[in-house]
This record gives sequence, C-alpha cells and structure tokens, in this order.
Amino acid sequence: FHFTLYAGPKEIDTMKTAHLKLEKAVNFGWFDVIAQPLLVTLKFMNRFTHNYGVAIILLTVLIKILFWPLTHKSYVSMQGMKKLQPKMAKIKEKYRDNREKMNQEVVQLYRTHKVNPLGGCLSMLLQIPVFFALYKVLFVAIEMRHAPFFGWIHDLSMPDPFFVLPALYTLVMLGQQYLMPAAAGMDPAQAKMMKFMPLLFAVMFAFFPAGLCLYYVVNGITGLAQQWYITRQIDQQDLKVRAA
Repeated sequence: FHFTLYAGPKEIDTMKTAHLKLEKAVNFGWFDVIAQPLLVTLKFMNRFTHNYGVAIILLTVLIKILFWPLTHKSYVSMQGMKKLQPKMAKIKEKYRDNREKMNQEVVQLYRTHKVNPLGGCLSMLLQIPVFFALYKVLFVAIEMRHAPFFGWIHDLSMPDPFFVLPALYTLVMLGQQYLMPAAAGMDPAQAKMMKFMPLLFAVMFAFFPAGLCLYYVVNGITGLAQQWYITRQIDQQDLKVRAA
C-alpha cells in the first residue's frame, strides 16, 4: 500500500502546495464561503502591518465601513422607536383590555410617524453571516496561534491574561444600552436581565481568544461611535424643527 501523509499545521497556503486539496480540511462551518475571503483579506493586511492584531482592527473597520448604510438605517429606526415609546405606553395603557384595538392604534402610530419597527432588525440580520464568519475565522484560523499584538497580549489565540479586552467590551455594552431605546412595556424581570447582560458577556469573553475579543471591542467601539453620531444628528434636527 502507498500512502501520502501530511504532518503539519492546518495552514491553507502550506497545504495547497501538496496539490491534493488538503486545504479543504480547514472549514469554517456554514459561512465558509464568506469566511475564506475574510481570512485571505486578513492575511493580506498582515503582510503590510506585520501584526495580526492591527490587521484585525483594520479588517473590522473595513467591514464597518461597508455596512455603514445598513447600520445607519438600523440606528435611525431605533431612535424613531425611542421617540414613540411614551405614546406607545399611553396606547397600551388605554387599550390594555382590547388587544385588537391596541394593535391597530400602534400600527397607525407607526404609519403616522413613518417608523418601521422591523427596520433595525432586518438590516442587522443581513450583517450576521459576515460577523459570524469573521468570528469563525478568528476562532479557528491557525494564523492566530502565537501571534502577538501589543503590550500584555503575546498570543492572540489565547485569552487576555489581564482581562482588559473583556472589561473594555463590557463598558462598550453599557454605552450601547444607554443609547439604545428600552422596549416599551418590557417585562420588569426581562428588563432586569438585560441590565446583567454586560456582566454575562464579560465572563464569557474572559475565556475567548484575545483576537476574537479584540474584534468585538473594535466593532463595539466603532458601532457605539456611529450610534452616538446618529443620535446627535437626530437631536439636532429635532432642535431645528422646534426652532422653526
């Protein structure tokens, strides 16, 4: 019997040299078709930065720019919902014994103010495959192994030894909760659980690879900045309308 044996890391470029399609052993799951180009882009950026941490930051910012229109639409929709919450609360209180009438009044409220309650959700759903594919790349790719970033992070494939990145992401989540509208009529127990979400994520991220945490931190900070910018724009427009 004759066998061909490859003994080495699952590094795509190295396995391609065997011309036996060994590179197919690296699979990123359902979104492999998206993850593979993201990995190629990440490696391309690393050629110039010579630092996978910096490459992760640049790739995250690039993806954020590409999805800016969708994210913008999502945040505008959320701000519109936030303004309608006092009126929605009154409608729910007034027609709490007549659910059909309550739903009719809520739909009419959306139409009057031209707010689509699904506008924020639909645009975010379109981004999920890309973000999940990038998550798989950072979690699975051998390129992160022993790849240093700066300072205390000497291996992007290992958890942050001082939990700085998980702590930063927790602060980002708190900022997003502050800017994001709370759902009108939310169950008190559910609202309380939402407040503890940042703490839950902090515990989860403490065990995630530093490269993955870095992606979430950069994505969260850029998203928070965009959310603040849009909120500020809408507030300024409201002031102009009131002044007029």
